[in-house]
Amino acid sequence: MKKRKVRKIIESALQEDFHDVGDVTSEAIFANEEDSFVLLSKADGILCGKEIFLETFHIIDNNCNIEFHFTDGSKITNGDVIASIDGSISSILKAERTALNFISHMSGIATKTGNFVREAGDRCRILDTRKTIPGLRKLEKYAVRCGGGQNHRMGLYDMVMIKDNHIDSAGNIEKAVGKIREKWGSKFKIEVETRNLEEVKQALISEADRVMLDNMSLDMMKEAVKMIAGKSKVEASGNMTLQRIQSVAATGVDFISVGELTHSVKAFDFSLQKKKK
Repeated sequence: MKKRKVRKIIESALQEDFHDVGDVTSEAIFANEEDSFVLLSKADGILCGKEIFLETFHIIDNNCNIEFHFTDGSKITNGDVIASIDGSISSILKAERTALNFISHMSGIATKTGNFVREAGDRCRILDTRKTIPGLRKLEKYAVRCGGGQNHRMGLYDMVMIKDNHIDSAGNIEKAVGKIREKWGSKFKIEVETRNLEEVKQALISEADRVMLDNMSLDMMKEAVKMIAGKSKVEASGNMTLQRIQSVAATGVDFISVGELTHSVKAFDFSLQKKKK
């Protein structure tokens, strides 16, 4: 993600805190005093958000000295010192919450993704979805990659996905795919969402690049994979909890898309503390 866009996101977040006034607490207590702090991990997981953490502090005060001891994608454990921070106490306290919000959210996504990737095994790939916080999609999808997952389409512009409402409104899958090819030719990959085996047949007749098996039972998924027989890539979707991933991957699908990676992630637990002398 371009630094200019990241900076815009950070500045918007800082504006929520400062509201054109500033940090009325820190500015009253501290002048030019300096001190040292550490960023501590309070759980086990995967780190993500190093650069946006750094940029948040540097927007506040470019003289803050921050040394990270881990990189994005690194496994971290409870008690690890993730980074050391030296500089103006007032500046550090101004940046603290916004920087923690970003790195906690992104590390939470990376950690959850890592858990799903582990359950899926080596052959099946875990995908994210568009169920993201508005304005933070690129950050969240980056976090998915840090956790070992892969990105699905970034938005409505980079891949065709024909979903149930498209199909029902167009009449059927073949009509929907036909209109896509009439408009765009082969410019975009085409994925078709299917709800039953009859729709899987229609997707195959239409020569879709990827067939999504939406909210199907395990037995139906296995049958669909047999029907498709390598003619198209296969994605499973719908209610993909961590407990189901192994059994869904065992049906032979190529991908499993998981909205939970981003739409209901728990923030990773970090703490910014004054360094002990």
